[in-house]
Amino acid sequence: MTNFNEHALEMSIMELFKDEEYTYVSGDQIHRERTEVLLTDDLKQYLYNRYAKDGITPSEVDSIILMLRNIGGTIYEANKAVFKLISDGFIFNREDRSQKDLYIELIDFSTPENNIFKAVNQFEIEGVNNQLRIPDGIVFVNGIPVVVLEFKSAVKENTTIMDAYKQLTVRYRRDIPELFKYNAFIVISDGANNKYGSFFSPYNFFYAWRKVNSEDKELDGINSLVTMMKGLFRKDRLLAVVKDFIYFPDNSNKDLKIVCRYPQYFAATKLYNNIKAHLRPEGDGKGGTYFGATGCGKSYTMLFLTRMLMKSPDFHSPTILIITDRTDLDDQLSKQFISSKKYIGDETVVSIESREKLREELQGRESGGVYLTTIQKFTEDLQLLTDRTNVICISDEAHRSQINLDQKVRITDKGVEKKYGFAKYLHDSLPNATYVGFTGTPVDGTIEVFGGVVDAYTMTESVHDGITVNLVYDGRAARVTLDQNKVKEIEKYYEECELAGSNEHQIEESQKAVSNMEAIIGDPDRLRSVAQDFISHYENRVAEGATVAGKAMFVCMNRYIAYDLYKIIIELRPEWAEKKVAADGATLSEQDKKDLKPIEKIKMVMTRNKDDEQELFEMLGTKEDRKELDRQFKNPKSNFKIAIVVDMWLTGFDVPELDTIYIDKPIQQHTLIQTISRVNRVCEGKDKGLIVDYIGIKKNMNMALKKYTNFESEEFEGVEQSVTIVKDQLDVLAQMFHNFNSEDFFDGSPTEQLDCLNRAVEYVQLSEELETRFMAAVKRMKQAFNLCTASDKFTDKDKDYIHFYCAVRSILFKLTKGEAPDIAQMNARVREMLEGAIQSDGIEELFETGKHINVDIFSDEYMDKINAIQLPNTKIKILQRLLSQAIDEFRKVNKIMGMEFADRLKRVVDEYNNRRRDEAYANEVLDDVADQLAALLEELKNEKNSFKDKGIDYEEKAFYDILKSVAKKYEFEYPEDKMIELSKRIKLIVDDKAKYKDWATREDIKANLQVDLILLLDEFEYPPVTLDDVYKEVLEQAENFKKYAN
Repeated sequence: MTNFNEHALEMSIMELFKDEEYTYVSGDQIHRERTEVLLTDDLKQYLYNRYAKDGITPSEVDSIILMLRNIGGTIYEANKAVFKLISDGFIFNREDRSQKDLYIELIDFSTPENNIFKAVNQFEIEGVNNQLRIPDGIVFVNGIPVVVLEFKSAVKENTTIMDAYKQLTVRYRRDIPELFKYNAFIVISDGANNKYGSFFSPYNFFYAWRKVNSEDKELDGINSLVTMMKGLFRKDRLLAVVKDFIYFPDNSNKDLKIVCRYPQYFAATKLYNNIKAHLRPEGDGKGGTYFGATGCGKSYTMLFLTRMLMKSPDFHSPTILIITDRTDLDDQLSKQFISSKKYIGDETVVSIESREKLREELQGRESGGVYLTTIQKFTEDLQLLTDRTNVICISDEAHRSQINLDQKVRITDKGVEKKYGFAKYLHDSLPNATYVGFTGTPVDGTIEVFGGVVDAYTMTESVHDGITVNLVYDGRAARVTLDQNKVKEIEKYYEECELAGSNEHQIEESQKAVSNMEAIIGDPDRLRSVAQDFISHYENRVAEGATVAGKAMFVCMNRYIAYDLYKIIIELRPEWAEKKVAADGATLSEQDKKDLKPIEKIKMVMTRNKDDEQELFEMLGTKEDRKELDRQFKNPKSNFKIAIVVDMWLTGFDVPELDTIYIDKPIQQHTLIQTISRVNRVCEGKDKGLIVDYIGIKKNMNMALKKYTNFESEEFEGVEQSVTIVKDQLDVLAQMFHNFNSEDFFDGSPTEQLDCLNRAVEYVQLSEELETRFMAAVKRMKQAFNLCTASDKFTDKDKDYIHFYCAVRSILFKLTKGEAPDIAQMNARVREMLEGAIQSDGIEELFETGKHINVDIFSDEYMDKINAIQLPNTKIKILQRLLSQAIDEFRKVNKIMGMEFADRLKRVVDEYNNRRRDEAYANEVLDDVADQLAALLEELKNEKNSFKDKGIDYEEKAFYDILKSVAKKYEFEYPEDKMIELSKRIKLIVDDKAKYKDWATREDIKANLQVDLILLLDEFEYPPVTLDDVYKEVLEQAENFKKYAN
């Protein structure tokens, strides 16, 4: 059977492009300069055809291509500038000034068949320093390389699409940056896993395109390759994405570029079409409802939709109102829109502070403008704002706006009036507008105002796509509400809520029921019990490294219960009220020191009330103080870790590091989904979000899940499942270690414990297969344990073993991978013990190997320490890490010799990796490999100092090695003394040219350098057959050296 390798995958993808009617061409068939990344013939042909009737001239076409080539700056700046030209078109001044300017579109978005689509493989590009690179696939539209694809073999276990991602974003970014100036997005694929994303995005923001059409079922695996090809690369689709679904902010302090995910594309497109169909005066003004899981990027979907509406000729530049129900307009949505004027295509994007201001803005305007306002502005009066028909209202979280109004105007009669609450105010103010609703939890009345659900994207789909993390439920109500009758009363309260039918808020009219609940929940003994359990649960998670940054949110029933709880917590943990900039032991950058402010570990976040007692009133602070709390809570390094809230921050507040929410408040179904979704945001190191329930919301939560998320299972995974996983993995690990005596770890002195750990690390490395199985089992165990650290199902012995296995994995991870993310997850007791005892046996540097080496690894003292290590696998791994880092450093000053050492290291390491499981044989190999590595390190040390013997400096020695290697390659003799003299003279020439800061990018200086070198080599009678080789190596070495010397 033929192997399904990268080339086979590449060719099958090219076949799929042909199915979509792209022209397939092999890169070696295209006549071009290798440094050119545009297919200029295609671009010229397109421009001549498109602008034939305008009489576009060859020199005008050439100047358009030249303009594209000349766009400079960083890759990000250049990509942003090119994309503005591609997606918006541009005005072109004619050569003949008497002719009117041309509006040039580099792609004909309205008629896809007028464009030239090509799928190309084997397209060789010459980049920086004459490096040759061949991307696996490139999609060209009119000669512009809009998509780059990189493939890895699906059948090789040790290569992943992560390798493809690194190849594109690290190696190709460094070597062929010009290609990515024109890039819309990149694709990484091994056939089974197929993802796309922005060239500037981290790997975990790459996603599959899992549907061809929005009504299809999502597909995975090999099928997701077909859905991507047919769903994303269908010609009209690709052009739609390039035109409207690639977002750059106006200004950003980081390289932010967003490419839509498939649910965002379908939602914005379907809403756009629905608005068009329902637009007044012909339509009924119900643009539709979009139901999207909380945390799935609704604000970007709104941006995409806003741009489509603004840019569309069908809408003639509408006025768009974005209505939120947050009283604080200084929220993420406003900031996002205001910094997107260029993308939206309208300079008027304004946050409106009063209804009066909104009336002024609307009355003086016939079209255009994006206004962000709050629903509260509409409740001030019923007067007309404008009766224009080209007004589109987009409401964010429609249900809350509606409900707030019901409460505000005290409409208690259920039915029609309820539905009119929101509609009437808006309708009277903007009678001819078209309304669109975005919501994570549609309430029945939403449909009446905005029209039916046009598109939906549920929590289940969002978790499956990796856009949000799954949630785990930990019910602890029974621990804190000891009187079972009280538990029943809480359940009865919920049943009454449900009986109220469609109007969930009716129950809140019944003060009796509410005050009864408050008496139960605010009972001082119960609150103390809650506080004690919370402190123990929280500290346990932090001690176990089970939380990303220790961020937690505690939701209370009302402000007075919140304050009572706060006082009890501070009484039990007075140190939590001390102001600090960051947690003890945190390492802070200069930027952190500017951003962080001294603050308590736990804070209450709510507005002041005029009846608050003095201490509470002062503690809650002003609106400005709350903004600072917002900033500090969002900073993972801030000392502010625990927020006690009642209503604030439960919606529209994103902190990716927040991974635990404690709930001690009866919450209605639609708000409940919003609340628990605070912990579902994706963040590195975060596997799941944890909901800790002190009130008994499980039944209500499961009903809400069914209603709002079409959740496939009956309910969230519970902590019990995590406990089972931990126990299972402990059994698996115990079987792996049945031949290993670990008693010293549990009963020995710190030194004996450390010795036991080191022996365990050695034991796990008996074979590569055992090492891989062990690492995977511990990782799975630790991820599950992070969610159930407070469970009483674990004995002390279980916990000891968990820490033992984690410690072994952490050390092994550092040996093989460098700075381990898991090291932070080791139990604090084990970590302190290791740090205290690790001075023995020459292994203290082991914990430094992941960082930049700051000791002289070539000193005899250091070599003695390494040689003292009795554990061969550990010794080999340390030597391998040190050598590869030392060779990397050496390569910077001497490229030729550095490469030679790197090849030799690879050969030795390959021998080690191919070791057999046969222990007797393995030990021989291990000793031999360790000796070879130690000898290599010694040779490297001698090589580094060899320039001293020759009376030259180490930079001259690098040029000497070039001359020597060329002589060896072409087998000729050359006198040693002349070679030393010649290398000194080469350095003088290079130094002379390198005094210009931009010498490495200036062709005139490089040409001068080449001429000077040729004359010098001629003067020294160095054989002329090799002039090019010498020049190329000298130039690369010079650039290399100068780059790292600065």
